Amino acid sequence: MLSTMSPVGTGPRNMVVVLLDSLNRHMLGCYGGTEFLTPNLDRFAAERATRFTRHVTGSLPCMPARHDILCGALDFLWRPWGSIELWEQPITADLREHGVQTMLVTDHPHLFETGGENYHTDFGAWDYVRGHEGDPWRTWLDPSWIGVPAPPAARGDWFLRRRLGDRAPHLDRAYDRTRTFFRSEADYPGPRTMTAASEWVAGAAVHHSEQPWLLFIDEFDPHEPFDTPEPWQGRYEDEPWEGERLIWPPYVVGGVSGGNLSEAEARHIRANYGAKLSMIDHWFGRLLDELDRHQLWHDTAVIVCTDHGHYLGDERGGADLWGKPLVPQFEPLGHTPLLIHWPGVAGGGTCDALTTAVDLHATIADAFGVQPQHRTHGRSLVPLLSGAATSVREWAVGGVFGNWVQVTDGRMKYARAPEGDNFPLSMWSNRWSTMPVHVKGVRELPRPDERAWLDRMPGSSVPVIRQPFQPGDALPFWVGGGAHVGQHHLYDLSIDPHETENRSGELVERQMVDLLRTALVELDAPAEQLERLGVPS
Repeated sequence: MLSTMSPVGTGPRNMVVVLLDSLNRHMLGCYGGTEFLTPNLDRFAAERATRFTRHVTGSLPCMPARHDILCGALDFLWRPWGSIELWEQPITADLREHGVQTMLVTDHPHLFETGGENYHTDFGAWDYVRGHEGDPWRTWLDPSWIGVPAPPAARGDWFLRRRLGDRAPHLDRAYDRTRTFFRSEADYPGPRTMTAASEWVAGAAVHHSEQPWLLFIDEFDPHEPFDTPEPWQGRYEDEPWEGERLIWPPYVVGGVSGGNLSEAEARHIRANYGAKLSMIDHWFGRLLDELDRHQLWHDTAVIVCTDHGHYLGDERGGADLWGKPLVPQFEPLGHTPLLIHWPGVAGGGTCDALTTAVDLHATIADAFGVQPQHRTHGRSLVPLLSGAATSVREWAVGGVFGNWVQVTDGRMKYARAPEGDNFPLSMWSNRWSTMPVHVKGVRELPRPDERAWLDRMPGSSVPVIRQPFQPGDALPFWVGGGAHVGQHHLYDLSIDPHETENRSGELVERQMVDLLRTALVELDAPAEQLERLGVPS
């Protein structure tokens, strides 16, 4: 087990974890952003929190990232997207066994869809706010909505229809119906989620005064759709927008440069993200006010984090990137914000140590004095917060199943693509039936076949189905196949933070290949991962 633990009883009594999805570090005022306003996140950083400057993603995208946080083990080396497995136990189950009350407040539909549906079950209770993204909440439009509270927006499949015309696959964007039922800003999922969380904090101050608690707020904003009412919509437009608003960003390499978006459309979509960011920042302020009102800061830790960033026209590799396309984890996506208030630690400080998503699980476990029951990969951040250490790890690994695998030492960042044809590759799971077999009607997850066999995960005696893939197989969603074979990326972030000079092929690459091999071996990653990446074992 890689986790480092502090003695029992050294942590705060309570904890609030706020996960804001697709939160762009470089757009927050507290990280130097000036394009959009985030006054409440900024005051939290200035008055209460330690600002981590080298926090990076692990497993991507959405549900794998949550697995990293809630289970403390990297997910992407073994599988693409799935539920909590039989060989592991989420932090919420560990906390329940130690008498800690846990609560989930969320508007994140993936937590209740196939492939993510059991992450909530070990919470003491949960509140699911309906209506975000693809949540199948309504079956018809409310015709009385027109112009209230937001103007009409293009359908969720507008980009596919533009590119493919009648050949575009049908996407049932439930949000196209849902948004017609919102009558005020307070009806939107983000504001409702933060309101529900604030109300729970007020109740916990009274009803759980004798019991420690963890509140996990999994807020989907500022994730798309970038839909906001007045006074937020249009706030960052450089000129008035005419016609249907574009609230769904494309996922594409080369938005403007590839002729997929006009420059005006690109500015418009980016401005809509900014409006969503500022709106959820405003409602996050309500939570801060509630913590103030009940004087909880002295015994309650507060962690603000995200799963990943979001490309909004960021220039990398000679093209403007949008969404989460099949590219390495460039800095706008993979270098993420992390703000932690720790009782007894003055706010406004910074921590420059390298950290990653699985470290949040180790930190929660450390704070409450619990020991994970399965193999984990995280390092507690408590020694950094207390000043007992200046570093907790020498490297961090991240990636997407079947795609680039990335390693960083905090300065050099190396993303290694597969060699050959991206094989051997196999998927490990004993909850295959709960994975997303149908993904929005676009792509299916292959089912196990006669080639599958029983194996064991590292540190576990629980049998797991291991399904090998071969050239010509249909691959799971998010797998890029062999389209980027041999296209490695190496950047010295100390002198090239915008990743303009790919140093792959230079002598320093050998050192990073060695570091990647060391990391994968220490993680007990499948040997096939080293083989498909062309890394000598």
